[in-house]
Amino acid sequence: MTYRVDLTERAARNLRHIYQTIDAEGATQARAWFNGLEQAILSLDEHPSRGAPIPEGSNLRHLLHGRGRHRYRIIYAVDEANRVVTVLHVRHGARDAFMPDQPDDTVTGS
Repeated sequence: MTYRVDLTERAARNLRHIYQTIDAEGATQARAWFNGLEQAILSLDEHPSRGAPIPEGSNLRHLLHGRGRHRYRIIYAVDEANRVVTVLHVRHGARDAFMPDQPDDTVTGS
């Protein structure tokens, strides 16, 4: 059985910002990378618990996408009872720890 994958407004803003920052509109390789990021998010509908638990919250997990300096963390929560995955934030892997309650519109490295 699959899970529904929801994005918070914050996560949707993160994706829009990443798309613009990497110039996915104008660069084929950047667009392909971004499409892979979106596919990674959508893939959480199957086996969402495969992402590692994170120290920022005991009920939060993350899935990594990309390599080296292009690695991003997809931070999400899983509601097993309702079979819903909520993507909270998509952030550059080099950034400081995620603060769930702190507003944050930037997604570039620290």
